[in-house]
Amino acid sequence: MTPSAAPRHRDERGLEVRRLKAVEGFQAGDALTDIARRLSVSRQAVHVWSRRYRRAGLSGLRRRPRSGRPPKLTPPQRARLARWLTRDAAAYGFPTPVWTTQRVADLVWRRFRVRYDRDHVGRLLRSLGFSWQKATGRARERDEVAIARWVKYTWPRLKKTPVG
Repeated sequence: MTPSAAPRHRDERGLEVRRLKAVEGFQAGDALTDIARRLSVSRQAVHVWSRRYRRAGLSGLRRRPRSGRPPKLTPPQRARLARWLTRDAAAYGFPTPVWTTQRVADLVWRRFRVRYDRDHVGRLLRSLGFSWQKATGRARERDEVAIARWVKYTWPRLKKTPVG
């Protein structure tokens, strides 16, 4: 498994800083359009921030905890899993070096005693910065000489055989 480019997730801290910078404009009486242009955001976003600031003050613009179920693995466990996935699956007792979602789920269970459905492992892997790779579909035992011989001699004979 190879990590893909940087994982895509929002910079929550950066967004909060931007909202708090808008407060300076609100307090100075700047037009919402000017604030939006200065912060490179839409006027509608600044309008929403302005309304939240009027109703709740600075706390209305602060980051809020994410809703939803908390992750099953802690950040240190996720980091450890990412390191493990950079090695072959055979290094962890699997018969071949290829990682599959089922193998990742099995590894997580064996090492952390946390169950993941193999269908959810793909989301976990993407959150760790890994991308899905399709196997080439060629056997390691492939005999290129035998294949070339078959294509050169056997296939033309089969192709020219009349049907009937």
